[in-house]
Amino acid sequence: MDHPRSTLLALALGTFAIGTGEFGSNGIIQLFASDLDVSIPVATYAITAYALGVVIGSPAIILLAARTNRRRLLIGLIGLFLVGNGLSALAPDITSLVIFRFIAGSVQGAFFGAGAVVAAYVYGPGRGGRAFATVMGGLTIATIAGSPLGTLIGQYAGWRVMYWTVVAVGLLAGAALVAWLPRTDELRGNSVANELRALRRPNVWLMVVVAALGISSIFAVYTFIGPFVTDAAGRDASVIPLALAVFGLGMAVGNHLGGRVADRSADRGLTWGYGGALALLVLIGVAGSSLEVLLPCLFGVGATMMYAIPSIQVRLTSLGPDAPTLMGALNLAALNLANSLGAIGGAIALEAGWGTLSTVWAGFVLTTTGLVLYVTTVARSRPAPRMAARFVAG
Repeated sequence: MDHPRSTLLALALGTFAIGTGEFGSNGIIQLFASDLDVSIPVATYAITAYALGVVIGSPAIILLAARTNRRRLLIGLIGLFLVGNGLSALAPDITSLVIFRFIAGSVQGAFFGAGAVVAAYVYGPGRGGRAFATVMGGLTIATIAGSPLGTLIGQYAGWRVMYWTVVAVGLLAGAALVAWLPRTDELRGNSVANELRALRRPNVWLMVVVAALGISSIFAVYTFIGPFVTDAAGRDASVIPLALAVFGLGMAVGNHLGGRVADRSADRGLTWGYGGALALLVLIGVAGSSLEVLLPCLFGVGATMMYAIPSIQVRLTSLGPDAPTLMGALNLAALNLANSLGAIGGAIALEAGWGTLSTVWAGFVLTTTGLVLYVTTVARSRPAPRMAARFVAG
């Protein structure tokens, strides 16, 4: 392997481009709603379509491309990413934009799954957690830099220019993938039968539920950071970008540390991550109206939740070692389900009139349920046999 660090950089650049397109869309929703002459609620269909692309489209792509070498698959996926975002920039109406965002979203889970396999090949056996954290690293940087910059570009140059900027970053990532991904038969694909065999294991689906429930508290917080700052803490809206950046920094730190602990003990990574987040959610719920309390807790929630995510990947791979790429796609699908669960749970709490900070209690209930489910079921199970696996990310 001639350029291991360059390979990892190429993968992270790809996930950075994907994350910027995903999170940047949230920042320009008012812009494309106005331009396409639809209400904000209708405009959110484009955001939902992206999440559905991850949940439905990515696993479908993995199954359809099961036998494809992971190098060719990743290059093909970045090509589809360019198509989805390029068409988004040209969308003449909201219906077209919804379709194009679904196409763009279908890339995400498949790219992260295949990227985790390639990163694990680079790192070597026993470092699957660190490998997945490397791939996730690009996404965390997107929350810190890519999304705010994309939103700024959209505000000053137009929402279509934001998507063209994402395309430009995607082209750079594609060139890096072509140049630096290893050409080796060890990254060859798998049979569809092996992929489907993994889906027949109940613990795989239990783990997906654990991930979707547990990680939802990220979004029960992240989605409502603006109201936390302005309504609960009584600060000016100019503080919101700072709060978002603090949360993103926490995610980056937690992801880095979580990748290391996942390779030593996935159980510890998940239980400590979920448990730490629960304690911080309580603190926000009780004292989050103080900015001096809120900001450190936002960092902490981002860090503890991301601390758990590499362990989720390692655990999923241990349960489906014959389908590591599909397990990565399911992990990303679970995270997008968590996005919906956290946002919906928080909205229910707000509509019930329980106050701005009540969204964290919705996250608390969801994450607690995920942790209890994990401890009582998946944590007690044994890894699946590796009879069909040539190479796994764990």
